[in-house]
Amino acid sequence: MGNANPIVLVIDDDPEFRDSVVRLLRTVGLLAQQFSSVPDFLKADPPEGPACLVLDVRMPGRSGLELQRDLAVANRQVPIIFITAHADVPMTVQAMKGGAIEFLTKPFRDQDLLDAVAAGLARDRTRRESEQALGMLRERLDRLSSREREIMRHVVAGRLNKQIANDIGIAESTVKVHRTHLMRKMKARSLPELSRMADILDVRVQQRDS
Repeated sequence: MGNANPIVLVIDDDPEFRDSVVRLLRTVGLLAQQFSSVPDFLKADPPEGPACLVLDVRMPGRSGLELQRDLAVANRQVPIIFITAHADVPMTVQAMKGGAIEFLTKPFRDQDLLDAVAAGLARDRTRRESEQALGMLRERLDRLSSREREIMRHVVAGRLNKQIANDIGIAESTVKVHRTHLMRKMKARSLPELSRMADILDVRVQQRDS
């Protein structure tokens, strides 16, 4: 994931406009893939790296706003830059409330589009990195034994080894062994780092032992 090149997905029923956007993106070294309709886009494989959509609002068949809603329902979080030749206030409000990066009215400045694309790709890159980091933490948590997860919950709550031993009815030396193991498995170099991991994992640390 981290090595995949960013890509801009251009969806517009006007082939000349699509070609002009692709040429513009290539001038700054960006890859682009173009689609003439929403169904064509939905048939394609999702991008492997950071991506954003340059999306026409009004097209034959499904509109850009409908695609935005469909992606939200499917939890496909792709930053969207809307393009239209005929903007109105309700349409713009709906698009921005749906999380669009930008809403540009034709004709627009090339730099405005490039700035919006840069913001969209940066947002998607950050999201992907966060999801990847969370996935790695979940894998580490899954490698803990039930006892190690139990002790981890007590440790991040601020309990001392002696207190934990008393709480769960085992020897303090056994707590120390489990604590050493869980710190190694979670790849946590300190208690504050382990606590940050627990915060990122949120209630999952607790739920897995319940």
